[in-house]
Amino acid sequence: MTEPRYGIWIPVYGNWGPLNQPEDPFDASYARARSLLIQAERVGFSSTLLAQHIINCYDQDFDQLETWTAAAALAEATEKIEIIAAIKPLLFHPAVLAKMALGIDAISNGRFSINLVSGWFRTEMEKAGIPFPEHDERYRYSEDWIKVVKALWSGERVNYQGEYFQIQDLSYRPTPVAQPRPRVYLGGESDPARSLAAQEADVFFINGQPIAEVRKIITDVSRRPRKQLQPLRFGMSAFIIARPTDKEAQEELERLTFLQVQETEPYMPNILNGNDPATVMFKTFEKYPHVGTNGGTAAGLVGSYDTVASRILDFVDIGVETFMLQFYPFARELDRFAAEVIPRVKRLQPVV
Repeated sequence: MTEPRYGIWIPVYGNWGPLNQPEDPFDASYARARSLLIQAERVGFSSTLLAQHIINCYDQDFDQLETWTAAAALAEATEKIEIIAAIKPLLFHPAVLAKMALGIDAISNGRFSINLVSGWFRTEMEKAGIPFPEHDERYRYSEDWIKVVKALWSGERVNYQGEYFQIQDLSYRPTPVAQPRPRVYLGGESDPARSLAAQEADVFFINGQPIAEVRKIITDVSRRPRKQLQPLRFGMSAFIIARPTDKEAQEELERLTFLQVQETEPYMPNILNGNDPATVMFKTFEKYPHVGTNGGTAAGLVGSYDTVASRILDFVDIGVETFMLQFYPFARELDRFAAEVIPRVKRLQPVV
């Protein structure tokens, strides 16, 4: 059985639970991101993910951390942890982004990866005057885009003629520290997303869902045509609520559910009205009420320390290797997870 990897979602929006409570005030600053990531690295986490928006999807008057400048700074501030920066291809030409990624790859000494996100938040594009194609075309664009990026990471002279991009006799130096190149993560609920992941990604990210649904997704994506030599790996998002007993964890889930509804309800029209109706992700979220984003507590990692540890191994058993986690309050619950759950997972995991 594979040993699970644990990562944290950097709170680029300010918080992953209720928006603004005294125990974890709203804070989307780089200083907070740096502090949390150094803490996560110290207690043994292996990865982090920075989502990407250019404005806050709850309200554009709220702060929003900029992903790529923060990723470069976090690469300098840390020593071991993998830094994954989300990228929406509509925001950067692939030749520019490929070079930027190589810069952060060098700063991090090979610890940098990207998360390819074709985008759902129409509002930020419209306000910026950036064209926002229909859902399936965005995935065709992303496919053309990632092929250019990966070609330029190869170090070879690239001549590429695609649907959206044409590259002539271009090569980059220095070549990547990460070998053979920076890792590519990709997520999405739609058929085009799954097909693109099978073809071009190294890791497919799954939004938090019950284990039966996650098993179906892994089976479906694993059966799709793939040109890459290495098999596709899988990660999952989850919001953790771990307590000494199942009863205490359930009570905390109920408390956070109430607070989240109270504090986010006024801003939901901004998200729903700004969402591309063709985005399958939101239809999935509607089926599984949850705390947090990207499925959050729908993954079921809520319970006693032993319960959460056992459920993590259940997901590992069906193929999930990386768990990208959210906590609330972040710093306190991050430490609790590291102290109480990770050791239990190790004790429960069969010795190979």
